[in-house]
Amino acid sequence: MTPSTTDTAQATAATTTAAATGVGDGAAPATPPATESRLRAYARLGKLDVYDYYLSIAVVVAAVVALPASQVAAGDAPWVLALFLLGEVGVVMAMVALDDLTGFRDGSDLANYGPDNPLRNKLRKPLVAGTLTPRQAGGFAWLTALAGAAAWAAATALSPHRPTWAVALVVALFVVSLQYSYGLKISYHGFQELFLVGLGVGLVLAPYGLATGEFSGFLLVQGVLFGFGPLMFGVYSNTNDVAGDRAAGRLTVACLVSHRGNALFVGALSAAEFLLGAVASATGVAPWWFVLLMLPVTALRLRQYLIGFRTGEIMRARRLGFAVHRVSVALLLVANVVAWAEGA
Repeated sequence: MTPSTTDTAQATAATTTAAATGVGDGAAPATPPATESRLRAYARLGKLDVYDYYLSIAVVVAAVVALPASQVAAGDAPWVLALFLLGEVGVVMAMVALDDLTGFRDGSDLANYGPDNPLRNKLRKPLVAGTLTPRQAGGFAWLTALAGAAAWAAATALSPHRPTWAVALVVALFVVSLQYSYGLKISYHGFQELFLVGLGVGLVLAPYGLATGEFSGFLLVQGVLFGFGPLMFGVYSNTNDVAGDRAAGRLTVACLVSHRGNALFVGALSAAEFLLGAVASATGVAPWWFVLLMLPVTALRLRQYLIGFRTGEIMRARRLGFAVHRVSVALLLVANVVAWAEGA
């Protein structure tokens, strides 16, 4: 989409504001962010420092290694998984870049990362900081989307399995990801939380299906738990961003309910994460010890909740969410190794 003159004016205004206004913990007026390199600005736009979605491929690799050789695409499996990871990076970068473009145009990012919100680093939003223009952001988004599509197409073509459900899931991941905050704007119409979990599930199941041709109930459980990571730092972000999101018409749960209602919702999600592992272990979908292995995640979720809603440090709780997700992924890797050892 061609940027309007309004976009250009907003970018200029954002640069002026950044130069004149201090951000951070009572800091002096900031250095004009236009001095940041273009390459660094594009890396920020693509959120390359937030690698948490990309950890899905580690979970898949651990699950594939745990399978008998007869169930794996032999010498092709590593290439299939490597190409899928490359495509994942491209598609996720496109998704977050389009999210920034939409947030800049509707004003929600200007509100959430403006001078009245010192807990947010303006440079993480290159359009708000004025280090990139809307035209540049849009071009970056579509180029990375095309690169991601090409890599996923190559991974699918190389796989000797290509089960229909896995191929359909790859196509759905590509199409739906680009609609997160652009096009259909899924995250603006009350489906953000469901989308975040679903994306995590897809990024685990799709490459597993291409590499093995199989569906696994245990891996589905792992995919949902993996999706809970981005979901849980997403809901804490939404709690912090209520004012800006409401003004932009972004219907997250935090915007639709009271603060108490949102606290109950986040608490219910934290409990659901534990219950999923417990039910999976109780029904035999996961090994009996799986729920015990994941208990450190439950303890960290409780700490995250108390920090966010008992002490009111929402952004600190959000930051903790990244650590919780990474611990969860590490434990999922351990679960696959132990499952392999038991079956060896």
